[in-house]
Amino acid sequence: MKIIWFATIVVSFLGFACQAPVAELEEIPAYTIEQFLNTEQIGGSAFSPDESKIMYSSKKTGIFNAYEIPVDSGDTQQLTSSDSESVFAISYFPEDERILFTSDQGGNEINHLYVKNLSGETTDLTPDSTAKAQFYGWSYDQQSFFYTSNQRNPQAFDLYELEISQIDAIENNTATYQPKLVFENPGQFYPAAISEDKKLVSLTEPITRQKVNMYLYNVETGTTEMINDAEDTVAYSPQYFSHDGKYLYFLADKNSEYAYLSRLDLATGEMEKVREANWDIWYAYESRNGKYQVVATNEDARTKIAIYNQETGSEVKLPNMPAGEITSVNISDSERLMSFYINSSTSPSDLYVYNFDTETYQRLTNTLNPEIEQSHLVAGEVVRYNSYDGLEIPALLYKPKIASADSLSPAMLWIHGGPGGQSRLNYNALMQYLVNHGYTIFAVNNRGSSGYGKSFEMADNQKHGDVDLKDCVAAKDYLAKLDYVDAEKIGIMGGSYGGYMTLAGLAFTPEEFKVGVDIFGVANWLRTLQSIPPWWGAARESLFAEMGNPEIDSAALYDKSPLFFADQITKPLMVLQGANDPRVLQVESDEIVEAVKANDVPVEYVVFEDEGHGFVKKENQIKGYQAILEFLNQHLRSNSGEPTAYNRGDN
Repeated sequence: MKIIWFATIVVSFLGFACQAPVAELEEIPAYTIEQFLNTEQIGGSAFSPDESKIMYSSKKTGIFNAYEIPVDSGDTQQLTSSDSESVFAISYFPEDERILFTSDQGGNEINHLYVKNLSGETTDLTPDSTAKAQFYGWSYDQQSFFYTSNQRNPQAFDLYELEISQIDAIENNTATYQPKLVFENPGQFYPAAISEDKKLVSLTEPITRQKVNMYLYNVETGTTEMINDAEDTVAYSPQYFSHDGKYLYFLADKNSEYAYLSRLDLATGEMEKVREANWDIWYAYESRNGKYQVVATNEDARTKIAIYNQETGSEVKLPNMPAGEITSVNISDSERLMSFYINSSTSPSDLYVYNFDTETYQRLTNTLNPEIEQSHLVAGEVVRYNSYDGLEIPALLYKPKIASADSLSPAMLWIHGGPGGQSRLNYNALMQYLVNHGYTIFAVNNRGSSGYGKSFEMADNQKHGDVDLKDCVAAKDYLAKLDYVDAEKIGIMGGSYGGYMTLAGLAFTPEEFKVGVDIFGVANWLRTLQSIPPWWGAARESLFAEMGNPEIDSAALYDKSPLFFADQITKPLMVLQGANDPRVLQVESDEIVEAVKANDVPVEYVVFEDEGHGFVKKENQIKGYQAILEFLNQHLRSNSGEPTAYNRGDN
């Protein structure tokens, strides 16, 4: 059974890197942010019951809504019409075309689950206004679905089952809302996978990022059993129960730098390794009747998908596909069709469908704004440089096509979210916008980033604002040696943890970076760690283990909090913040802005009243991203205000 995962740690915010010829200097137009954001952003896929259509989410109207498109290509149809809150499509019902979707309120992350019936009416299936709910998949018999909710205890996600028959009754006003409680969470667990017979639920218990225990919950007996050895310092991650009911497949990194795929024999308790690579296996799942196994590997900031025919034991050889990485593979219930996306740093995600019988594929969408020529965009280049202590740091470099030794480019370090995120070679509108306007972008995967082995990931534990910042300073030094970069015009930017690194760079190394752009970054770790949303539950303790516990590590957290050293910030700063952000509260940005203003330093502050931890509405993105470019043009590109080779008369 496929599961949609609950993210337990801060998600990454930004992304990636580059190389391109210089000869076409005058032929590359300066595109507007509106043109970049008129590229359609889409995601997700679900087959209709007859497999004739695929439902997905799109921001075509400026806010996410649910759409559907025929698998043989054709016109899309908009299924929801929200003009205030983003709607993310989940699934059709198994036997009719009612749809499930999820939405929160202004980015507050209190997601609810909704059903839109065939007459167009919408019902909130998780109506508790204070509770967060997340879809966990349809039961194998397709008569119910599972979801988690913290309605009983704000700090614990219980697992529930809701029957279709009850949804029918709720819609007909003949019954009240009474989901079945499958697993009452004592607080430290997260449900992962559910067996097809509904008798077993796999659970995780995060202790740290490097130690995650794995359990089996027996629904019939109500007992919970730890599967791994208690002394293991291993990150276990259950993936799925096999169709034949014999195995639980899971990821682990025991005695390895990288996560590999193993399976547990449910009868004997024996574990065996199934698949491994010299990179992390990210996830794996099995198609409905067990014919195919899908395995995704994180290979040097790219996703590599492998599909195995379990009847023949061989890997499915896909036809030659367009350039880019294949992601979000979804095999239909009949196991005849497969939907997937192809994405690259120069091409946004497009939806495709593959037919296993005919061995052919069909492209269903073309999301890049036709006003933008793809050849004008910049592909990311994976590079590595040595940090202060000789540790090799991976990064993604984007060189503007108009940059050369005769036309030096200002540059920005781009720091991902996290802690523990990773910049990847995906399309990013803001990044391409800045590169198109002449800024070299260097997306640094500093120590502590995921994807490069657990030793690398652990290398910054409780050393944030120190060793990770030194990696960023070394990245600046690397950029300064490139013959097309203006060594005197290098800044730093990022969101969430990347925003923290921006503030840390300006406060703790005040002469290294010329400007900083902080996008909802942490300024005060003591407050942030004390105000973690209750639904983080056990993940809160995991974050404490990495960053420090505010109850016992207050001095260290004080020392790594830029707010308390804001008097050292002397370079221009821009801050962007969502008023509804539950992770980094607006007060964090309010206080750092006021503190830096007291230094008589240029500060620009943009607050979006209807956004949270990440800006999803197009009108807000247009305002925010254009403001970033204008800030950089004024304070980095030309501090004197005099024209430069990159001031092309537009923003």
